[in-house]
Amino acid sequence: MERKILVTSALPYANGPIHMGHLVEYIQTDVWVRFQKMLGNRCIYICADDTHGTPVMISAKKAGVTPEELIAKSHGEHLSAFKRFFIEFDNYYTTHSPENKTLCEEIYSFMKNGKHINEREVSQFYCEHDEMFLPDRLIRGECPKCCAKDQYGDACEACSTTYNPSDLKSPKCSVCQKEPIWKTTLHYFFKLSDFQDKLKAWYEEDHLQPEVKRKLGEWFEEGLKDWDISRDAPYFGFKIPQTEDKYFYVWLDAPIGYMASTKNWCERNGEDFDSWWKDKNTEIYHFIGKDIMYFHCLFWPAMLMCSDYKTPEKIFIHGFLTVDGEKMSKSKGTFIKADTFANNINPEYLRYYYCCKLSGGIGDIDLNLNDFQTRINSDIIGKIANLGVRASSILSKNLEGNTGCILPEDKPFIDSIKSSSEMIQKCYETLDYAKGIREITRLADVANKFVEDSAPWALVKTDKEQTRAKLTAALEAFRLLLIYIKPVLPNMVNKIEKHLKIQSLLWKDLDCSIEKKNVDKFPHLATRIEKEQIDKMLEATIAENNSVPDSKTEPIAAECTIEDFAKIDLRVAKIVNAEYVENANALLRLTVDLGENKTRNIFAGIKSAYTPEKLIGTNVIVVANLKPRKMKFGTSEGMVIAAGEGGENIFVLRPDPGASPGDKIH
Repeated sequence: MERKILVTSALPYANGPIHMGHLVEYIQTDVWVRFQKMLGNRCIYICADDTHGTPVMISAKKAGVTPEELIAKSHGEHLSAFKRFFIEFDNYYTTHSPENKTLCEEIYSFMKNGKHINEREVSQFYCEHDEMFLPDRLIRGECPKCCAKDQYGDACEACSTTYNPSDLKSPKCSVCQKEPIWKTTLHYFFKLSDFQDKLKAWYEEDHLQPEVKRKLGEWFEEGLKDWDISRDAPYFGFKIPQTEDKYFYVWLDAPIGYMASTKNWCERNGEDFDSWWKDKNTEIYHFIGKDIMYFHCLFWPAMLMCSDYKTPEKIFIHGFLTVDGEKMSKSKGTFIKADTFANNINPEYLRYYYCCKLSGGIGDIDLNLNDFQTRINSDIIGKIANLGVRASSILSKNLEGNTGCILPEDKPFIDSIKSSSEMIQKCYETLDYAKGIREITRLADVANKFVEDSAPWALVKTDKEQTRAKLTAALEAFRLLLIYIKPVLPNMVNKIEKHLKIQSLLWKDLDCSIEKKNVDKFPHLATRIEKEQIDKMLEATIAENNSVPDSKTEPIAAECTIEDFAKIDLRVAKIVNAEYVENANALLRLTVDLGENKTRNIFAGIKSAYTPEKLIGTNVIVVANLKPRKMKFGTSEGMVIAAGEGGENIFVLRPDPGASPGDKIH
């Protein structure tokens, strides 16, 4: 029986680019949606940009544009990045929409009419310098539980604790770095405790992963607290009806954005909105990260219960992404933007690798770049693509591209491939993609062994029809594998479908056959990943993250004292050797003499402006007491002072004529 399914991913915030961490969720969701559609289920994938809040307002002001202009630009960039990774939304909308405003006011009226809203004065952080109350995400300080530094005002990324901003230690305004004061203001609260019994009954049903249920159990034991749903002007968002200077908190209108995007899709496609958000036969699934499960597993279901909308069937929660075992880092070049990755490496390869790691739990997954290269080259190139290319090339070259019939003796081989269908289907349904991928690659090994044992390259010289039958079996196994892997590698499979001259593969096509068909010779299906591509991507990321910030868009750093500045030891150094760095686009390796035969190795990003020959023998100014920094090309033991716009316009700072290596610059 066909299922009716609505699927959402968390809404990316319209204040920055899509990066590798974001893509874990959107790839996980897209694979699941594609699988459901292949099964023949009616499934729509709904998302939008999360556009409201003070950070957007501040960023727009610094950029000299309106918030509307900023979020429009962000929307286009986000959608473009998603498309590069073959993430296919049925509707990608915005929370700054008339549909969302209407729905927010409607749900708020349910809250108010049901007497689930109370008003009270609160003391809140206020920045006197910026003349505004500070939202949780514009306050940074130490976590009150684990003491991790530089944490947000509402939740700790290190230990996942949620807390009130007043609990934060050593708070600072993240815009100006000044310490905020406390100020009293009137706020509106949603009485979450009114729904404690309903929420507890809901969470005890099969809507959440076991780890999440345990965490919610802790929150219930602590007691549910009223939720502050208002913010003071100035604020970019929807004004609360019948108020002068109060706005809906972004976390109220953001999840309602799922509904607003659905409504927009319904209006454009002649669909009934209520049939998606009120019909008990519709299944609603949310995919989110573990950092926002408090909002999605408590506040959001309560909002839906309050307003007579359907609560989600399941909320699927995933962990964070680490790169090479560590948190993503700008300084190490591992805070990788989606576009930077796609500019250097086939985006489908990331889809495959993430699926090799995702198991349906909330544990973090690691992008190990060496393992990534090995896994792609082994699995996609060496196993899956290799199977199809070998079979089709011999068939095309020697047998006019015509398949024959599978021999009775080879049908058990084909049946063994088909027999894994139910198991792989279950893996997709339960998000245990890693287990499913392991089974698919095992089957690819079995199919490649079948080709090796059949040796069609030799057999074709003596028995063409026997060869045709063996290649038909190999291509049939390949076709079955394409069905299994299509949710993960949709673009590659679509290309192969054209060469097999078959319609878009669905799960039911497991019962079809490649027999008695004419197929084209496959093109080169996939290209190996070389280490140079990964290095180039990392180098581009370092360049992006180390670029000089635009003063219009970046806050001024924390104050330093004259004593701090005096710690910098500037010295004259003579460049005794300079050379290019293999596989580096911007770096030169310099050997400098600091006097008394004290030499240092320094990497400098000045390759675009200087050749090694121009530098050898010249005097420059360096930071001599900079802590050595280990890079993937070696250790840099100082910094050459240079300035300029970039490209050819980079100029190293030189000392006065007559200066000697080791002389101190005052």
